[in-house]
Formats: sequence, structure tokens, C-alpha cells
Amino acid sequence: MIRTRIGLAVSAAALVLAGCSASDNDPAPSPAVSVNTPTTQAPEPDSSNTPTDAAEKVSPAGAGAKLTVTDIRTGVHEGFDRVVYELDGEGTPGWRVGYVAEAVQDGSGNDVTVAGDAVLQVLIDGSAYPFDSGVEPYAGPDPVLAAPGGSVVEVTGSGVFEGVTQSFVGVSESGTPFAVYSLSDPERVVIDVAR
Repeated sequence: MIRTRIGLAVSAAALVLAGCSASDNDPAPSPAVSVNTPTTQAPEPDSSNTPTDAAEKVSPAGAGAKLTVTDIRTGVHEGFDRVVYELDGEGTPGWRVGYVAEAVQDGSGNDVTVAGDAVLQVLIDGSAYPFDSGVEPYAGPDPVLAAPGGSVVEVTGSGVFEGVTQSFVGVSESGTPFAVYSLSDPERVVIDVAR
């Protein structure tokens, strides 16, 4: 079972590397039905990959993960908008992503202004401060503006607090379905939001 998973992960990574660069055009996996299970298949983006539910998505980080966000970007695909958090460091990321009533910064408790009618809070577990990971962190822009007219309006912040990177995605309508998964080489947490 473990060898099969490793083989699938290696095959998927090879396909990703052969077929595209690390951009907002990263391929989308088939939608996962269960929470806590990252997908290993990565077909080309199309409307059949459109997310179907708005429930919170959770997956644990790998043991000993020390990752720093190095890039945040958005993209548009048929049926969904994409947000990509690229990471560098050690290990594999985990996440907790879900809608919140308001954007509040961990640690300080300060309100964060986020454009859009709804806010997805993105918590990337297995994060580390740059001085712990040895990686230069994402330096902006902040916010990252998405293409006009889609579901994703903007992405704000990427601050680290107690081993978790916190960010917010402004979404044009409350309750819009979304999917979350990871890709490797480089490590990425990807959020697809239905259009």
C-alpha cells in the first residue's frame, strides 16, 4: 500500500514537472470526497474539476515540517479560480481552510481588511519562521489581486504564528464551493474556488 502511494506520488510529480511549470496553471487533481486525504492524481484543469462543497477542509502536516511561504499567486480556469501558496523548506504542509465571519489576525487579534462578500481563512500547518527554515519569505504584493469578475477577489497576508501561516482569501459570494490539495516539487498548497 505504501509503495503504491509512493509510486503514485512520484508518477504524479513527474507528470507535473513534465507538463507544466510552477505557475497558476498547475494541474488540478480529481476532487477529493473525504477530508484529510490529499489527492495524488493531477489531470489538466477543466470544468469537471469544479469544486462542489463549501465545507471546511483539513489535512495534517508531515512530521517535522518547517516550511515558509515564498510565493502567492492566483489564476483563472474553466469552472474555478485558483490560489497557489508556494513553499520552501523541509517536509510537507498541512492545512485548515474554511469560511469565517471576519478576518482576524492570529496573535494580535487585529481585524484584517479583505475585499469580497465572504472570507476563506487559510491556515497552513507545518510552517516556520524564515530564521528557522532558512528560506526567504514571500515579500509581496499584499494583497494579491485576482482577475476581475471571478470568485476570488484577492488574497491577503501570509504571516506565521506558532507554526501556522495565516492568510485570507476574499471571495465574491458566501458559501462558494472550494477544494484544497497539495502538490510537490516545489511544495504548494492549492485552493480552487468554483466560479
